[in-house]
Amino acid sequence: MAGIDLHTHLAPELGEAEIAELPGVSADHGRLAVDGSHGGPPRLNQPEALEAWLDERSLDAAAVSPPPPFFRQHLLVTEAGRWVRALNDGMRRAVAGRPRLLPMAYLPLEHPKLALAELDHLLTQDGWAGFAASAGGRSTSLADPSLEPLWQRLSADGRPVMLHPGSSPDARLGEFYLANLLGNPYETAVAVAQLLFGEVTTRHPGLRFLLVHCGGCVPAVLGRWQRGVDTNRPDVPALATPLRQAIRSFYIDCLAHDPDVVDLAVRVFGADRMVLGSDWPFPMGSDDPVTLLSHRDAGFVRQVGEENARTLLGTFT
Repeated sequence: MAGIDLHTHLAPELGEAEIAELPGVSADHGRLAVDGSHGGPPRLNQPEALEAWLDERSLDAAAVSPPPPFFRQHLLVTEAGRWVRALNDGMRRAVAGRPRLLPMAYLPLEHPKLALAELDHLLTQDGWAGFAASAGGRSTSLADPSLEPLWQRLSADGRPVMLHPGSSPDARLGEFYLANLLGNPYETAVAVAQLLFGEVTTRHPGLRFLLVHCGGCVPAVLGRWQRGVDTNRPDVPALATPLRQAIRSFYIDCLAHDPDVVDLAVRVFGADRMVLGSDWPFPMGSDDPVTLLSHRDAGFVRQVGEENARTLLGTFT
């Protein structure tokens, strides 16, 4: 079917001189490594493999962002500045000459002033489909006033911001692969809660966020959050906008691995807020995101694959 996958990953393409000057970065037989990790499967370094996969799935295009190991949120601000600039330049090179691959630039929310400076630089460039940032993890609370200038700029720009969970700081999740299985959806929920209870999207109505993994825990807990507002729980603010209305600032991909969760997310966020997301090339993703919607009718699948994606990406498509 025709459509756009909004959740795929590639490694940046870095030159030998760049790699030599970046601490913790190396190359191994054509595979980039950071902090001792390749960051994912070998295909992460093969944009041609992503194009071939799009052909196999009859998809038109894919939004491409760096995977979480390349966020490197542990870096201090000076070193982070060098890395983030190299990362984003490398993402542009990785998709150069491949118009079906739509790059999303990384913004380091753990360093608000750096994120703003990088955004100002990115806004002078053409070709970015949107932006990517870490949900939860080491990011500054998304309700923190230090991020207000960034939200103001992003709201005025209008391009989507993908919130992708980075590494969870919860040491209890070290066993059973829980940092991924539980930490990822949990960190997404933390980020969304900060934005909603901090009324960030109310103050900046032009903001549009894309949540991966079908919104993480959010579909299951949004009603509980509203109950906390309605019963004046401690430290819960009286919100000007009901949460079921405020959640409309968020889009979600369909990567739930469970049709019942897909249906719940559609009821919570709205049918016009779901897009395709495969998490290519990672094993926790889907080899064919359309199959995640096979229980829904053809009109809904077309809406998710084409109409919603093009609405989210705006004039870029």
